[in-house]
Amino acid sequence: MKQIDLMSILLAPVISEKSSVSAEKHKRVVFKVKRTATKPQVKRAVELLFKVEVDSVHVLNVKGKDKRFGKFVGTRSDWKKAYIKLKPGFDIDFAAA
Repeated sequence: MKQIDLMSILLAPVISEKSSVSAEKHKRVVFKVKRTATKPQVKRAVELLFKVEVDSVHVLNVKGKDKRFGKFVGTRSDWKKAYIKLKPGFDIDFAAA
């Protein structure tokens, strides 16, 4: 896969209470990724963009919630989340970026 395609795999970091606890306890970083992304693609993209070594990648599909807008019912889009565990000695700091 080309480098330009790998750069478009990661959409955004997920900053939440759960992801912060996971980062502190288990050295994991959470990203929102493309729905078509595979584990090897996510691993290569993180290593390319942040110059770190990845130990493991876990991905999961998040179902979109049903939301009511007045009398109309809509559904938010489904999306994919990736938990990336970094090797010891590596870290990604979003506060400095």
